[in-house]
Amino acid sequence: MNPVAQAAVLVAFPVTAAVAGSVTAVLRRPGPRLSSGIQHFAAGVVMAALVGEVLPGLREEGNLPWAVVGFASGVAVLLALSAYSRNREKARASHQAALGAAARSAAMTVPMALLATVAIDLLLDGVLVGLGATLGATQGLILTIALTIEILFLGLSLAAELVDSGLTRTRAAVTCSAVGLSTAVGAVGGAALLSGASRPVLAAVLAFGAAALLYLAVEELLVEAHEEEETSLLAAMFFLGFLIIYVLGEIAQ
Repeated sequence: MNPVAQAAVLVAFPVTAAVAGSVTAVLRRPGPRLSSGIQHFAAGVVMAALVGEVLPGLREEGNLPWAVVGFASGVAVLLALSAYSRNREKARASHQAALGAAARSAAMTVPMALLATVAIDLLLDGVLVGLGATLGATQGLILTIALTIEILFLGLSLAAELVDSGLTRTRAAVTCSAVGLSTAVGAVGGAALLSGASRPVLAAVLAFGAAALLYLAVEELLVEAHEEEETSLLAAMFFLGFLIIYVLGEIAQ
């Protein structure tokens, strides 16, 4: 199976996870402790994919200057996206706070800045799936499993936030599911562009992906997970996620 076809098959799982997460959130939103447990587990899964698959692949590719450029670019893009999202959310919150209750209800609209940020995030996740399909079956499978769990939680949180912003449950689920298709675009497009790429380019993209996964696990999932009071069980979910992906990676070798 060529990389593009393999990426198309693999990306069906994270796209389905985005739909399942959005539908679950609008039907029965998970409580804070369950959400924190999922975040811990997803962070462990992402870290295992980073340590077990991405970083060894990056070392095999070599090309240190390209890897440094790719990693620095990944950090810059993610920090810029995060800053943009925060600024837009603060501006939106300030605008809503300045309105009266009736005007605030009438002014509730789709948070386009949030949707754009999530769509770009999912597009980058899709590129990682496409990259995995280009590198080999094992890398593609492990990255897909890790990103599927991460996107499942993203679907849960995004749909819940859309409902809180004033959208109906149906519209929130449909909007979130449509945004999830960005992953498919990134996966198929990434596989098509990278299938014939040179080793320096692959090293740069791998390093970019490493930065994205590291930021996702440490700066997003774990930060949000720790908003809930920490317990031994919640902490254990991180290590459980890490162990499962590590074992799967070893079995698949």
